[in-house]
Amino acid sequence: MVEIGYTNNLKILRITSHGAYLDGEDLGEILLPKKFLTSEIKIGDSVDVFLYFDSEDKLIATLLKPYTEINHFARLECVSVTKIGAFLSWGLDKDLLVPKSEQKDKFFVGKKYTVYVYLDDVSNRIVASNRLNRFLSMTSPEYSEGDKCEIFVSQKTSIGYKVIVDNLYWGMIYDSELYREVTLGEYTYGFVKKVRQDNKIDVMLEKSSVKLVDKSEQEIYERIKEYGGFLKLSDKSSPEEIEKEFHVSKKVFKKAIGGLYKSRLIEITPNGLKIV
Repeated sequence: MVEIGYTNNLKILRITSHGAYLDGEDLGEILLPKKFLTSEIKIGDSVDVFLYFDSEDKLIATLLKPYTEINHFARLECVSVTKIGAFLSWGLDKDLLVPKSEQKDKFFVGKKYTVYVYLDDVSNRIVASNRLNRFLSMTSPEYSEGDKCEIFVSQKTSIGYKVIVDNLYWGMIYDSELYREVTLGEYTYGFVKKVRQDNKIDVMLEKSSVKLVDKSEQEIYERIKEYGGFLKLSDKSSPEEIEKEFHVSKKVFKKAIGGLYKSRLIEITPNGLKIV
């Protein structure tokens, strides 16, 4: 299914002086302008393109990669403010409109704002909104302690970072529980600490409680087995490498591999971890 506001893999049907026309299935033929064509692009090829509306509101394809797609939150810079709304830079030739009716905050050129990007049902255009609450769920979150979740880092506060959990709920990561820096506008993973009575969620970036260390040992041991008995990570690896592989801090990682070593289950070599 071909979808507007997303990257699609489409087949080239024909090439003209205007560009390549792609098979948009139910959406008809879609033009990829000639400025994107190279000698390597031929009829019958399939290309990954993002579909959006150009300055004349015509559906068009581009090889440019936008900073976000529809149905996602993003933090984007305002590049102009007009009577109809504010325009944000999102990596494409045509800037992204935040209509005046969708502005909770006053927009200023040069500042970045958290918005939700969506396809408007009325105008059938891709727009953004700064009124975030109307895109979040009103139901009570159903999570258990330790559940893994995707988080979007939305706003810095005096006590931590407001985050959006699984694109559905407000959450908070407290400064006192951060083991690495986070960036506004970042999508990453975390773990539910608790669901509060106000239906907001306290989130941590790692499973850091003592009772979960044994589970971390098990996960690391199983991962080493998946890699054939040797994993190119050790206590000398960077916190970023460890977080990417296991979603835990270096402190928890070192404690876990120390436990595995004391149990004579692994060897810690200069190049990595090896199952005994």
